[in-house]
Amino acid sequence: YLANDPRYGEIWNMIYKEYELTRRNIFKLSGNTELMANYPVEQQSVQMRERIVLPIITIQQYAMAHIRQLEEQLAQPQQKETFEKLVIRCSFGIINAGRNSA
Repeated sequence: YLANDPRYGEIWNMIYKEYELTRRNIFKLSGNTELMANYPVEQQSVQMRERIVLPIITIQQYAMAHIRQLEEQLAQPQQKETFEKLVIRCSFGIINAGRNSA
């Protein structure tokens, strides 16, 4: 989604390229083909957390995009306020998922 964003696409693509480069180099150095291959319990914990967090992040991203639209349209503050609350509550869910998986 952000890769095609006119404002943030360039920086997102730079970060993603660095991520891919880092991943390739970790695999070369470790001889592994997946991240955390030597730590299966921790790897499973991260995978479980991701199944919880990804939908919450998707909802949060939608709410933030909607806030930007409302700001451009100079919409009523009440409409924007509802989506701002959604962003904050999603943050709580993301934080809790991280804490509970430690």
